Amino acid sequence: MIRVLSASKDCYITNKIINNRFRATDANVGQAGSLDLFKLYNESSVPDEEKPIENSRILLKFELDTIKSMQNQGKVNVGDSSFKAYVKLHDIYGGQTTPSNFNVIVFPLAKDFDEGQGFDIVEFKDLGSTNWMTASYKAGTLTEWSLPGANKSGSLGDADIDVIVSGTFAGQSSAISLCSEQLFLTGEEDLNIDVTNFVSASVKSLISNKGFLIAFSGSYEKDNNSYFVKRFASRNTANTALRPKLIIEHDSSIIDNHSNFIFDYTGSLYLNNFSRNGLSNIKNDDNSDIGVENSMILKIRSGSFQKNFAVSQALNGANRITGVYSSSFALSSYDPEISTALKTNSELEFKEIWSSVDESITFLSSSFKVKKNKRTSFEFSERRLFVKTLNLNDRYQSSDIVRIRLFIENADREVVFTKGPLEKKSEIFENVHFSVKDAVSGKVIIPFNTSNKSTKLSADSKGMYYDFYMSSLPRGRAYIFEYLIVQGDTNTYITDAASKFVVE
Repeated sequence: MIRVLSASKDCYITNKIINNRFRATDANVGQAGSLDLFKLYNESSVPDEEKPIENSRILLKFELDTIKSMQNQGKVNVGDSSFKAYVKLHDIYGGQTTPSNFNVIVFPLAKDFDEGQGFDIVEFKDLGSTNWMTASYKAGTLTEWSLPGANKSGSLGDADIDVIVSGTFAGQSSAISLCSEQLFLTGEEDLNIDVTNFVSASVKSLISNKGFLIAFSGSYEKDNNSYFVKRFASRNTANTALRPKLIIEHDSSIIDNHSNFIFDYTGSLYLNNFSRNGLSNIKNDDNSDIGVENSMILKIRSGSFQKNFAVSQALNGANRITGVYSSSFALSSYDPEISTALKTNSELEFKEIWSSVDESITFLSSSFKVKKNKRTSFEFSERRLFVKTLNLNDRYQSSDIVRIRLFIENADREVVFTKGPLEKKSEIFENVHFSVKDAVSGKVIIPFNTSNKSTKLSADSKGMYYDFYMSSLPRGRAYIFEYLIVQGDTNTYITDAASKFVVE
């Protein structure tokens, strides 16, 4: 699962010297089209200061209620190792002088800030909060930064600080860092910085979400060099693709092996329980939910062969998935009953019975086939795979959440002739990923992510699928999907050019 959230507010604060006369410490630029990060050393003069330093710092906030809701629904697990959160700001280099070889640091804010209505980035004549001296003004109450420029740092729980460097949370014996740094070599890079620790803690309500402060790291703010100007797009820029983003990544894939179970290898079978409102837990006779661990049994039968396996409510990281139950097991081809049948068959059909632990109630009775593992003499040939997106519309609203299904066919498959109607089923692969490209420019908007598997497809008895949040794409553009099928050391890239769609 990958989801992109937009900033709810942003601005930058500065103590820039204006016309060698005074500092613009009360200026607000909350409606500016850019977020400017700069440091000037002895570039201007101001009364009573020798070799003055001028700085700016960026303030940025993303609302996390969406992620909290997904966590409560079991759609993400912020405690899982695959859960990652990144703040991304897009560079908008426009030919201006740009600094190079510097570090930028991101801190969680300890105080709320107002975005403000200012947009003058030349004379800095628009006054208001937030600015270099004040954080906010609400209900007649003015909140000042503890130090000008939101420059007072401390640990979680410390009083009267502006930014939080680290924190110790429940169940932890030592503090974890809540700040992150990024090195800019050329100065033209985007900011893409890991804020997983803070987002995870905030979703768990262990720390309040006040937003972030982005600045040059301490040594760069204090040295005798100038860094002017690193410019990022703000949320007010006309190009929606360049606005600040919080990118949430999580491996929420599920691989059901009903269609590709193989002897001697562990596979997983899943049962989904639906009510009128969608997935829901199976009920006991007293209308309570059945248990989550070893809550039923799965009986596997074929001829004289029979085995029972424990079933539990399926997990997404550490979270149980509502209405989904699974059992993982292996069937040995060396079992006497099975090995005898496999002498004349390449696959065997098994009956599957999902029942209560005492076997008094049957929840589902079905069947599935288990195949021999394919063995050939040594050969190397890249399979020709045909991939088609099945249920994609031409247009979507940004608020749409779509379950997209994929059909994958091996063009080099063995042809089997049959007299009756034959339904072609999609092949199932254990490791398939999607990416999204701009249909016009070809620019990759969402890249393949094979490291923490946030773009990995799931599989069920019908084929392969993934849930996609259209809000993750800028509106008003056309897009296409590209797929990566990983088989051992072989990567197969397929562009589904017919899958063009527009987000409105």
